[in-house]
Amino acid sequence: MNKKIQTAIVGGGCFWCTEAIFQEVKGVVKVKPGYAGGTVPGKPTYREVCSGLTGHAEVVEITFDSSIITYREILRIFMTTHDPTTLNRQGADKGTQYRSIIFYQNKKEQEIAKKVIEELINIFESPIVTEVSELIIFFEAETEHQNYYKNNSEQAYCSFVITPKLKKMKELHSNYLK
Repeated sequence: MNKKIQTAIVGGGCFWCTEAIFQEVKGVVKVKPGYAGGTVPGKPTYREVCSGLTGHAEVVEITFDSSIITYREILRIFMTTHDPTTLNRQGADKGTQYRSIIFYQNKKEQEIAKKVIEELINIFESPIVTEVSELIIFFEAETEHQNYYKNNSEQAYCSFVITPKLKKMKELHSNYLK
């Protein structure tokens, strides 16, 4: 089988949650938390992004083998494992840094993202507010944010927020598990 490596960049609240979900997905080679979509020059820090003043969202860069899982499937998993109907928040995490967003890298990805959102409109009670934006630059997050759930699964945030999301993902998308 020929590996066809691609990347997808999405944000759906805290990047620790999204990272943990995609680390469980078959065909995903690597997941890197980071920041994208901001307006200030240079690489932002976690503290700066959390201030809400940089315009960046917490995102993950998902590197995947498209001969195993498609970009469309990645987006469907993303859209159904967070709440794409809440503006600038996921649960108790509030602010523009926690917005639901899909960053596209070319016209084809933009079209797929819009189509996936359109396909899922009727499964949510409220309107989907997920942004679809062109990726300008992705900044990798600091080392302490990498593999956060794997390294801190007993921490309260992980137990109360990430573990339930992983359970939901496994129920909805068991056919995509590693």
